[in-house]
Amino acid sequence: MGKIKTHKASAKRFSFTAGGKIKMYHPGHRHNLGMKPTKRKRKLKKAVYVSSARMRDLKRLIPYD
Repeated sequence: MGKIKTHKASAKRFSFTAGGKIKMYHPGHRHNLGMKPTKRKRKLKKAVYVSSARMRDLKRLIPYD
């Protein structure tokens, strides 16, 4: 059986923690920041963990990380 290819776009956006969780940053914090409230921008800065519902799909996209 051959190897599974890594989805490179997903590999750049998500990273695995030592405990096996997947960490991600919120989208929408790159441009057009002048129109967004400060509270929203502050919340977008923080990293979050991916929900368990999306975990299975992401492990298939990033098999070797």
